[in-house]
Amino acid sequence: MKRFAVIGLGNFGFYAAKSLFEDGHEVIAMDTNKTRVQAVAPHVTEAMVLDAAEKDALKPLGLKQMDAVIIATGTRIGTSILICLHLQEIGVKRILAKALHEDHEKILKRLGIEEIIHPERDMALRVSRSLSRPNIIDFVPLSEDFDLIQVGPPGDFIGKSLKELNLRARHNVHVIAVKELVPEKTVIVPSPDFIIKDSDILIMLGKNEDIQKIKALT
Repeated sequence: MKRFAVIGLGNFGFYAAKSLFEDGHEVIAMDTNKTRVQAVAPHVTEAMVLDAAEKDALKPLGLKQMDAVIIATGTRIGTSILICLHLQEIGVKRILAKALHEDHEKILKRLGIEEIIHPERDMALRVSRSLSRPNIIDFVPLSEDFDLIQVGPPGDFIGKSLKELNLRARHNVHVIAVKELVPEKTVIVPSPDFIIKDSDILIMLGKNEDIQKIKALT
């Protein structure tokens, strides 16, 4: 079991805290809004009304021992920045911060925050990708150039081994895992002799343009 703290209980913060708790982790959730705190209380380990912009209020919470702290405050950029500074000074080892826009992200990066979240932008990208690339079941953006995706196999792949397909040489993509649906299991780093079935889901890593070439095969 891991320990997390979520600061700011708007929609994103609420569901982040709830999901972590449902996964079996200890979660402390906090917000200045009493109504939000009461709403999340049944779904977390501990919920508290607290102004995280006050460093002295954060010190007794043991945040330094947390596996991660998520900053999901609302529209006040100054509050988000101040909380980041406080957490760094306290010694929190992993900080994830919600950014409201690109300028906010730039400031967070200047502060040394490496894990920055854009909930609306990321979800919009996720939805648009699912609409424009119907064969892609899911994806994780790694950078502007690379994607880690889950994709149903094109027809030409079915019945062939990974060695026969030689995807790394032909398409510059890597199959790092295969989800088998019949029977249900995941094969991590499948062997070259692995035969692709129509019920399989390929987890592939590659550049955006190379992933698009795979799509074109369907």
